[in-house]
Amino acid sequence: MPPNDRRCVSCRRVAPKSDFWRVVRLAKTTTVCLDKGMGRSAYLCPDAGCLRLAQRKNRLGRALKVPIPDSLWPLLWQRLDASTSPTPLAVEPPSHNLPTLG
Repeated sequence: MPPNDRRCVSCRRVAPKSDFWRVVRLAKTTTVCLDKGMGRSAYLCPDAGCLRLAQRKNRLGRALKVPIPDSLWPLLWQRLDASTSPTPLAVEPPSHNLPTLG
């Protein structure tokens, strides 16, 4: 595996770590947080299938070796909804410059 690649705990896909969400068990504690901190990390694809499987089979809990708080799952689902919601497209106003004949 290349140096900056990580593996999803759910689907086992290998990709650069920027493609994943990072879930961290802070060092010497049982506190679990998202994205920041030093300690044991697990990576998860930002995908509904991976998130559903990780929740159902406790993949994050086993990878981090700590019980995952129930409050973490709604945060991950909200993050997924925010990342998959369509962004509004910029629409240019109609041009009033009609071609002239002649």
